[in-house]
Amino acid sequence: MLAKLLIANRGEIAVRIIRTCSELGITSVAVHSDPDATALHVRLADEAVSLGGVAASESYLDVGKIIDAAKSVGADAIHPGYGFLAENAGFARAVVGAGLIFVGPPAESIDIMGEKVAARAVATKAEVPGVPGSDGAITTAEEVIAFGAEHGYPVAIKASYGGGGRGMRTVASADDAAGALDSARTEATAAFGRGDVYLERYLSHARHVEVQVFADQHGNVVWLGDRDCSVQRRHQKLVEEAPAPGLSDALRTAMGEASIRLAREVGYVGAGTVEYLVEAADDRFYFLEMNTRIQVEHPVTEETLGLDLIAEQLRVASGETLSMDHSGITPRGHAIEVRINAENVAGGLFIPSPGNVGTVSASERTGVRWDSGYVSGDTVQPHYDSLIGKLIVWAPDRHHAIARMLRALDELTVSGVPTTAPAASIILAQNDFQNAHISTNWLERDIDLAALLPAPEPVDTADEDEVTGGRDEVWVGDRRYVVPFFGAAAAPQTGAPTDAPAPRRGGGSGRRAGRSKAAASGAIVSPMQGTVAQIDAAEGDTVTIGQVLMVLEAMKMQNPIRATADGVIVSMPVSVGDVVPAGAALVTIEPSVGA
Repeated sequence: MLAKLLIANRGEIAVRIIRTCSELGITSVAVHSDPDATALHVRLADEAVSLGGVAASESYLDVGKIIDAAKSVGADAIHPGYGFLAENAGFARAVVGAGLIFVGPPAESIDIMGEKVAARAVATKAEVPGVPGSDGAITTAEEVIAFGAEHGYPVAIKASYGGGGRGMRTVASADDAAGALDSARTEATAAFGRGDVYLERYLSHARHVEVQVFADQHGNVVWLGDRDCSVQRRHQKLVEEAPAPGLSDALRTAMGEASIRLAREVGYVGAGTVEYLVEAADDRFYFLEMNTRIQVEHPVTEETLGLDLIAEQLRVASGETLSMDHSGITPRGHAIEVRINAENVAGGLFIPSPGNVGTVSASERTGVRWDSGYVSGDTVQPHYDSLIGKLIVWAPDRHHAIARMLRALDELTVSGVPTTAPAASIILAQNDFQNAHISTNWLERDIDLAALLPAPEPVDTADEDEVTGGRDEVWVGDRRYVVPFFGAAAAPQTGAPTDAPAPRRGGGSGRRAGRSKAAASGAIVSPMQGTVAQIDAAEGDTVTIGQVLMVLEAMKMQNPIRATADGVIVSMPVSVGDVVPAGAALVTIEPSVGA
């Protein structure tokens, strides 16, 4: 078994790995950026090393710093967790090249599965069925249009070197091709460092089901059940469950065996997840991608199979054989996971909302598990993702698991920042969800969260800057939303717009700049704190309502800013790279006559 493990991650997954290390007698080493110096994972680890820096690129994505940290403390292995460098083949090679053990698959496997077009080719070789797609990367709207003409719409544009929904756009018609392609490539570049994209036929009523696989260094490969991840918003998973409901035994077995063939084809080692689009009524499944790491949603598999998948990863990395000797272990009961993010769901907008956490308290009832990187008094940083924790429940069957999750959500307390818990409660209460009549576009197609979410409590905004550190006004139509700058819930109000703060250039210290005369008629202000990632228009341009003017990036999410009226841009006081607080003036449009 390993002696000392450095965890190249933060937040919930770092805490999760540290806890397993403690149980196995492995010394755990945390790394941290400057803002994370007192984070929970740092406090819980046996040792900690500062990487310095603020942005992920200066810390958790800096390969050299992480390997130097591992060497400095005498670690014999590095666990990448999920996200950051977890699926970076160059990082895996660098770790092994430094004489350390990488807790994950060989770099060659990551390379193949990380390049989605190559992964499709390998899947075909392994006789794993796939969705019709392009033979390679595409670069022009004409290629999108030609593919749509041949295979039909909608068409999915996907990032070749990433996943998780980032760099993905759906094209409903030829008219959407150019804009969707540009948007997908921009987001892919921001998320993965490369803008390569490819095409697939978009299955609009399919479910998203994934199979957990495990392989050791001795040629043993097994599949360990499946999970349903169909409840998604903007291609981001919100609710996961195991086992996937409503699948025939024949379909489960076929997907499991296909996953084993794929893992063997690429010489896989460790934990991996093969994702499929499933048309359960016809017992059909199609290869989507393979994630070469532990998944965020792995706890639902642990709860139904009685396994510790992190411990299994560490045993495999140590050279041991798998602890299970066969595939298709029969699951016990049903488990559901809900991701609790620091996002303001008022109006159905899911605005990233970092800030200082007051109280964190989860139910301690039997069958409830809370995996989190935060406790009371911690801070959700604006520089990284918005995940606060994962609420997991187990029950003897799906019906009772849903009921238990609804109670657990009601009993969950996270104060100081808004969370996605209210939205999760609404989702689980829907008849379609309770009857498992869901697909990947069910939530956005059939559920109007904006109408179902309770109206936020009105707040008195007098002197609020001095009290809270900042709320600002965002105008959507004729309604004013008081949006948190670094925390607090949004509240729609009525009245006349007031001035909004100006953006900060290049990063700043986190203090807000002075206000400008921005919130007049035609002004568009930032709905969140974020960084200007892309600008698609300029002063003097004539624009139409709904046109994307720029893209803001906040907590790893890309957020398009659209024109609110037809007219001419008379002011755009921001540039790419600017850090803007909530309520900052972004664009002012002089409406066209009659607009």
